[in-house]
Amino acid sequence: MQDIGTQFHIRCNVGDVGKYVFLPGDPGRCEQIASHFDNPVHIGMNREYNIYTGTLLGERVSVCSTGIGGPSAAIAMEELTNIGADTFIRIGTCGGINLDVLPGDIVVATGAIRYEHTSLEYAPIEFPSVPSFDVTLALKNAGEALGYRTHTGVVQCKDSFYGQHSPEKSPVHYELLQKWESWKRLGVLASEMESAALFVVAAALGVRCGSCFHAVWNQEREKLGMAMPMTEDTSGAIKVGIEAMKELIKADLKK
Repeated sequence: MQDIGTQFHIRCNVGDVGKYVFLPGDPGRCEQIASHFDNPVHIGMNREYNIYTGTLLGERVSVCSTGIGGPSAAIAMEELTNIGADTFIRIGTCGGINLDVLPGDIVVATGAIRYEHTSLEYAPIEFPSVPSFDVTLALKNAGEALGYRTHTGVVQCKDSFYGQHSPEKSPVHYELLQKWESWKRLGVLASEMESAALFVVAAALGVRCGSCFHAVWNQEREKLGMAMPMTEDTSGAIKVGIEAMKELIKADLKK
């Protein structure tokens, strides 16, 4: 691959990362993900982009955090693709919307509501935000094989965390609340902030991407006084992502 120089934000070059990349939001989660690699090496950190590279099943893999939201996630995917990455799994957190999603469950996105704006700079709104089928299937299979309560379905993506959690404070509260009611009636599983952008950017770049999430809590269950023990332990989602990536690597090696 032609060396195109150091990437402006992630500060990496051709050869620094593998073709298979995990995309958590939290830079602090990268070391935990990299601990599942063989021979992980810390490549570096700049801004919100913390990067490790190692191997899985003999293939080079990397993890690169993206920070919060679509803009920084899109930058990471663009620059990682520039230097050779072509398969991405987002390992993130989400808040449940559907009452069946319990804290600690795994959510695998089959589509994402584009209630954000990054994706509009890559595709018109009529274009759906959907993950790669083989990545999604690998995540679903991994979650079930590992024994986690695993949900597959649509997630909602937003730009404002507090637009979800304190909508009444916003001058456009009427729109936020009406949209939220729509998501509930449509059976949307959960809310997060990156996948809609990542799925559309992946389509524009011709690469593969899928997402799995650890459900931290469910605000709709909380409103109803239902059981809602909040959990921030993302180790389950990480294990699901790792096993799914191994399955993708195995399938690619057979081709």
